Amino acid sequence: MIRAFLHGLPMGFARIFAPRYLVWHVVMIILTYLCVVSGFDWYYFTQTRFDNLFALTLPAALMGFFVPIALPVVMYYFGEWRGNTRLKRVAIVVAQAEALAWGISSLYKSLTGRIEPEFLPGPTMQDISRWFDFGFWERGIFGGWPSSHTAVAFAGMVALIWLYPKNKPLALLAGAYALYIGLGVSVSVHWFSDFLAGAILGTLIGVVTARGHATTARLRAVVQ
Repeated sequence: MIRAFLHGLPMGFARIFAPRYLVWHVVMIILTYLCVVSGFDWYYFTQTRFDNLFALTLPAALMGFFVPIALPVVMYYFGEWRGNTRLKRVAIVVAQAEALAWGISSLYKSLTGRIEPEFLPGPTMQDISRWFDFGFWERGIFGGWPSSHTAVAFAGMVALIWLYPKNKPLALLAGAYALYIGLGVSVSVHWFSDFLAGAILGTLIGVVTARGHATTARLRAVVQ
């Protein structure tokens, strides 16, 4: 599993930054810029930070960490137990999409250095939603823009939906999970535009990774 997982990562990374997909990155940046300069990020922060909502959404940060690790592992070994080769391959693709989402979002974070919001607004708190420290490793890769939780959730779930396009219940469940993770962290540890950028980036990575797997599978079928 680990060897197959690692094998597709370099090519997957190259695909995400291929010229045909750069428009996704541009859209992600432009929408973030609009959210920041219009004041929407700060407005969203002041309207969504209250105790009851925070208590409901804080588990999103924990689920967004543990589920992406556990899901492909469980899928792979369940496929091995059942002798289901397709499920094992899907598990590897989902893991690759999640790993690429985490790596690429962390790369962006290391360069943009955006300060994360406080958990709850105070009476004298100032608008810090426009604060970026551009450079390299100014604020590390925790917090910041785009949201890794969101990117990883969307990448894994979009890849899963892409590979099982006729499974409507799976699509609903996967979509609900990704939205819960993304919106959950947007009202706790991230700005709204962090969520929005993470959703766009994750969707791109999920589609490109799953499409690359489908293309490879077709080529193998032709050769065989």
